[in-house]
Amino acid sequence: MAALKTTLLCLLVFKAWVAATNTEEWKTATATYTKETDGSIINEGACGYGDLHRITYGKYSAGLSSILFNRGSTCGACYEMRCVDHILWCLQGSPSIVLTATDFCPPNFGLSADYGGWCNFPKEHFEMSEAAFAEIAERKADIVPVQYRRVKCARRGGLRFTLSGSSHFYQVLITNVGLDGEVVAVKVKGSKTGWIPMARNWGQNWQSNINLKGQPLSFEVTSSTGRTLTSYNVAPAKWRFGQTFEGKQF
Repeated sequence: MAALKTTLLCLLVFKAWVAATNTEEWKTATATYTKETDGSIINEGACGYGDLHRITYGKYSAGLSSILFNRGSTCGACYEMRCVDHILWCLQGSPSIVLTATDFCPPNFGLSADYGGWCNFPKEHFEMSEAAFAEIAERKADIVPVQYRRVKCARRGGLRFTLSGSSHFYQVLITNVGLDGEVVAVKVKGSKTGWIPMARNWGQNWQSNINLKGQPLSFEVTSSTGRTLTSYNVAPAKWRFGQTFEGKQF
């Protein structure tokens, strides 16, 4: 009897854990696409990622309306999306894709929210690459109704830290972030310093005015779920601006 009770208790705990780790419920929004010569978004965008193919986000990237972009804090977050409720434009079976937030879709208050002003506050809207759009809807559609939900980001390799700046200004771009994909706090540590909080400059670019030249660098990254990951001595003492280094992964 005691063994049975223990088994039932373990089963209940497991079910509670599964429920807690499930993805979010589906929400409603709209989606359009931007035309690029190679069928995908490759511009730098408001998150500061640069060439999206080089950092592997590629065609599965999206610009978010103001309410979703949240001043850049959601850069790197992953969304599963599917086209729904439109028999003419949605592909049969409503297949879904996973997108990474890489850009901001600015409002256009000179146009109606129903025609052209799709990113006007408080609309929830995604601007996608044409190639990704074609995987859920007909290309000839201007705008389609979609359902979306936040999902965990599946990444290969560790977090990537790209250094830039000058002798008095140090900046790091953080990419390839797994799990929730959203970075909310960063600290840096040199061999001659303690942990120094960095400030968000824009998107996922984080800055510090402390002179760290000639020191190996460690980074402490906190995700939106509150989980903290520390990568020690990611950059060697002879690091240079423009270099990218790989750390641990969530």
